[in-house]
Amino acid sequence: MYDSNLNSYSTGMALSVSSSGAGIVQLALHKTTNTYVVIKKYFIDDKDSEDYSLIQQEIVTTRHLQHPNVLPYLNAFVSGHDIYVISPLMAYGSCSNLIKEHFNEGFPELAIAFIIKDVLQGLDYIHKKGFIHRALRASHILISGSGQACICGMRYSCEMFKSGKWQRTIFDFPKSSINNLKWLSPELLQQDLRGYNEKSDIYSLGITICELANGVVPYADVQDTLMLTEKVRGCTPNIIDRSTYPLDMMDVKQSEVKVNNENPTQNTEVMSTRKFSEPFHAITELCLECDLSNRPGIDQLLAHSFFKQCRKANTTLLNLLKHIKPLNERFKETLGDQSAEMATELENLDLESCQWDFENT
Repeated sequence: MYDSNLNSYSTGMALSVSSSGAGIVQLALHKTTNTYVVIKKYFIDDKDSEDYSLIQQEIVTTRHLQHPNVLPYLNAFVSGHDIYVISPLMAYGSCSNLIKEHFNEGFPELAIAFIIKDVLQGLDYIHKKGFIHRALRASHILISGSGQACICGMRYSCEMFKSGKWQRTIFDFPKSSINNLKWLSPELLQQDLRGYNEKSDIYSLGITICELANGVVPYADVQDTLMLTEKVRGCTPNIIDRSTYPLDMMDVKQSEVKVNNENPTQNTEVMSTRKFSEPFHAITELCLECDLSNRPGIDQLLAHSFFKQCRKANTTLLNLLKHIKPLNERFKETLGDQSAEMATELENLDLESCQWDFENT
C-alpha cells in the first residue's frame, strides 16, 4: 500500500532529528491513500559499518513486531544515498516533545499512568518476543491520535535467543549507547560477569517515569562517571513533589536550566507544592530498584495500585491532551498558509510588466 517511490509522498514539517544525528523525521502525506505518515530519513553517506548495522537492526526487528503499543514500520527502502522508513503518524508526537512544548513541569500523574500502562504492555510483548529494548526513554514513546502510547527506537535492542536457546543472562553490551546512558540500568552500565536481563528495561522505565513527571531527565547535567558511581551505589532519582523536593534540589536546579520555560521560578514553585500519590512514588521506587533480583517484573507492575486511577477515571489520555493540536492539523495549516502565500503572490503579480518573447520560445 505504501510504495517505495518518494514522489508518492508530499513531505512537510520536520518533527525531529535523531539524538545520534543519523537521521531526520518528517511528516508527510501519502498521495495515493491520502493518509498522513511519518518518514524517517537516514543519512548513510558518512556512516560507518556499525551505524549501518544499527539501522538495519532497527528496521528488521521492528518489521517482525506487531502490537498496538509498538510502533510498526509500513515500508523501508533506499533512494539515492539515503534510507527511508515509513511509519504511521503518531499525531501527538513523542513524550519528550510534549514535555518541551506543553508540559514543562512534567505530565499530570493520571496522564503518566495511562502512558506507562501502555508502555508496560508493549514492553511485555517485546520481551516475550525475545528482545530487550535497551533504549527506553521519553523520546521513544509516541502518542497516537487515539491517545495510545507506542514504543519505538528498537535500534539498540538485543535478542535473548542464542543458538535457539533462551538466555537468562545477557552479556552483549551496546557499543553505541552514549545517547542512552542516563536511562541505562546499573547492571548494564557495569558490564561485569553478572550480566543483565530484560529487567534492565524496567530500570529504564523508572528513569523515564521521572523524566515524564519532572519534565527533565535525571542526571541531566551530571558527568557520566559520576552518574555511574551514583547508580552503582544505589542512589536513585525521585519524582519531585513537596514530599521529595528538599531531597532533589539538584534535580530542580537542572530543570530550571533544561526545561524550555520563560519563567523557571514557576517550575520550582509547581514542583515544591504539588503532591503525587503514594502509589506513584512506590511504583517509581520499585522500577529503580538497584538489585536486579529484587526488581519487579512486568506482571507485578501492571497489577500495581498505581494503575487503579486509570480504571476509576472518567476520562482518557486523549481528553488530557485535548488542548494540544495534533500534528496532522498543524500540517494542514502549514499547507494552507503556503497556499495563501502563493495566492497573495499571484494576486500581486504585475502581468502587464512582463515581456513575452514568443519568437525565441
